[in-house]
Amino acid sequence: MPFRNQTVLPAVRTAKELEGVLAAPFVYLVLLGGHLGQLRPLVELAERHGKKVLLHADLIDGLKNDEYAAEFLCQKVRPAGLISTRASVIQKTKQNKLIAVQRLFLIDSGALEKSYSLFEKTRPDFIEVLPGVIPHLIGEVKERTGIPIIAGGLIRSAEDVGAALGAGATAITTSRRELWGLGG
Repeated sequence: MPFRNQTVLPAVRTAKELEGVLAAPFVYLVLLGGHLGQLRPLVELAERHGKKVLLHADLIDGLKNDEYAAEFLCQKVRPAGLISTRASVIQKTKQNKLIAVQRLFLIDSGALEKSYSLFEKTRPDFIEVLPGVIPHLIGEVKERTGIPIIAGGLIRSAEDVGAALGAGATAITTSRRELWGLGG
């Protein structure tokens, strides 16, 4: 089962926020970037507490976001997976047998159609749909691609969580602590 039936993935930005979630009953969490030199110690800290980190590769300070950076992150930082908008990062993540989450920003119909073609090539393990508050598009992306969906961005309430999950999302990501208890 994806994410061990965990439907809410806490998203943290800082070491302090990470420390605050270590005692929570979650296995998976999202680390929204950080300083390159701090990443491996943060992933190790999370692992010591039984957590698996999905690292947002596009938001790392001090590292260009390309396939060489992805290779470095996969081999030296060793998170459970990488999140990125870039096809080359997704392909390198899959080659390293880590969880590959490709972000999709719902901007307009043209960008959405282009993304469908891209997903056929990259075949990520998950697609993170942003903003995650458009249920009918969550369902459409899942149906068109056959790839499990994570909803993220602008999810502000329990109703938003329920709507995204009801539309077919496997999980949601959120930095709102008050929502973390909804899917542990």
